Amino acid sequence: MTQDGTHPVEIDTSKPHPARIYDYLLGGKDNYEVDRTAGDQLAAVAPEVWISVRANRGFLQRAVRHVIDSGVRQILDVGTGLPTSPNVHEIAQEAAPGVRVAYVDNDPIVKAHADALLNRAGTTSIVLADLRDPQSVVEHPEVRRIIDFDQPVALFLVAILHFIRDAEEPERIVATLRDALPAGSFLVLSHATDDFADDRSEAQAVYNNATATMNLRPRARIEQFFDGFELIEPGLIQVPFWRPDATPPEGSQDIGFYGGVAVKKG
Repeated sequence: MTQDGTHPVEIDTSKPHPARIYDYLLGGKDNYEVDRTAGDQLAAVAPEVWISVRANRGFLQRAVRHVIDSGVRQILDVGTGLPTSPNVHEIAQEAAPGVRVAYVDNDPIVKAHADALLNRAGTTSIVLADLRDPQSVVEHPEVRRIIDFDQPVALFLVAILHFIRDAEEPERIVATLRDALPAGSFLVLSHATDDFADDRSEAQAVYNNATATMNLRPRARIEQFFDGFELIEPGLIQVPFWRPDATPPEGSQDIGFYGGVAVKKG
């Protein structure tokens, strides 16, 4: 058993993992040759991916600051990926010391790296769990130690739902998490799309041999994940254009990521 009561999980480095591909595209070092190869293949058929992942990261950081400025003091970040500074808790706690952050990911490598950085006895923790089983996420004792579901929570599903196949019922997954949140909570979500490209089949194919497939969806379908929430301005939009704090980089109009922030009404 591990220290949080879960069984040890074997780390599979024979297949690329989305979190490690993302880390490579961001310029990180916590990846393997198989991940770097996949990242290069992806960039070869979708060269805008280099600015896309950075734009998505910028959206995440701005969204963290927004929910903290709105008064939320708890964040549940599901599908967090490998730690990339500044991390969600660093941004949040700089704005409001004492913000509580529970990270969730299904990759043991992500958890191992995060464990090395986080103070498990404090206000931040990392949980090994799978978004495909959302009830296990909200009921996990370590999540419950950090997050009080009687108080508003900011739920982050950033660049994760496009790795959930339709057969795995992504709307049900989001609804289960939504129903655990009280009024005044936020949903921060970004999702890959092919709305701005003629054909992304080659890009999707890069993930066919990965630990999760890529499932691009149109804007109308992504909007459905916000059922039960009210999108704040400017709504669901390409990530570099969501409340930018600087001029979006050249080529932003081709970025295939939508992002939005919404609040759960009572």
